Amino acid sequence: MQKGNTKLLVAAVVALVLIVALAFILPGMLREPEPEPVAFRVGVVLSTGGRGDNSFNDAAIVGLEKAVAELGIEFSYQEPAEVPQMEEFHRLFAQEKMDLIIGVGFLQADAITKVAQEFPEQKWAVVDTVIDLPNVKSLVFREHEGSFLAGALANMMTETNNVGFVGGMQIPLITRFKLGYMHGVEHVNALRGRNVTVQSAYIGTTGAAFRDPGRGKELALAQIAQGADIIYHAAGGSGQGVFEAAAEKGVKAIGVDSNQNWVKPGSILASMMKRVDVAVFDAIKATKEGTFAAGATSFGVKEGGIGLTDLAAVTDVEKAALNNDAAQIALIQAMKDAIPADVRQLIADLSAQIADGRIVVRSE
Repeated sequence: MQKGNTKLLVAAVVALVLIVALAFILPGMLREPEPEPVAFRVGVVLSTGGRGDNSFNDAAIVGLEKAVAELGIEFSYQEPAEVPQMEEFHRLFAQEKMDLIIGVGFLQADAITKVAQEFPEQKWAVVDTVIDLPNVKSLVFREHEGSFLAGALANMMTETNNVGFVGGMQIPLITRFKLGYMHGVEHVNALRGRNVTVQSAYIGTTGAAFRDPGRGKELALAQIAQGADIIYHAAGGSGQGVFEAAAEKGVKAIGVDSNQNWVKPGSILASMMKRVDVAVFDAIKATKEGTFAAGATSFGVKEGGIGLTDLAAVTDVEKAALNNDAAQIALIQAMKDAIPADVRQLIADLSAQIADGRIVVRSE
């Protein structure tokens, strides 16, 4: 074969190889890149008092952060200073087409009811109130059950036979806390032949009642002056004042909604855990998995949504909140150690009786 023909043959083979290679490579090069997965977005409107209340709002944030870690969601939140702002924040989140909007607290009811009807395709979850709309999931709690346990504990631990209750507003929700607490005190009076009495007071008549620690302290001091040596609060951020009064006067307090035992170590006997974090996480998970359902879901002792903090051992939550400060942790442990074993057993027994229906706690 002549040299010129050989060169032509080689060139033809190379060209053929390039054509075949390009046939495989070009489609991949020309194909549009796969779009980045879109995150599941949650918008949250906190209750008045905002983040850092060591109570209701912070419990919701715990549930949201768990959803970030376990479900890969993204969330943003708004902190209304006043109730009228809530409607604006819900509308903004709806306009952003969040996958789920969560309203924390009963004060959200009017805002969500109005805005949810304007955006019927948008999904909402609301904590602590029931809204009967096809795009709203209501997350409610049987607070009276946990408050019963708080009352039983207060009865067994008081040295003056006089305990107190400080509520935020005199509304059905907070009244359930009070009635459950009183029922727990009365139940143990009958069970153990005791004669413990309950004082009660409310801070105010508007949402501001849940962010007025000065008034909370004033009411707690008044109850202490009248003989109360254990005071249970259901007052949101105003409960800080109750804790301050207890610490100053050397008496005990019982926290609410989240684990507040670390707020004033050595002064807080226990906390009534209202697992807003559990409810918020469950609502996000259901929505993300496509099983969102409107209507009310109730959380109580039976569901693990209500109960007292550990009465025997310091928890990881308490340690973390105190940055593992050994001296402060020791104060919490000393408070737990002061609760006799038979009292811890009584609380466990009463919890079981509530869970299986043998005790039906008064709520109205």
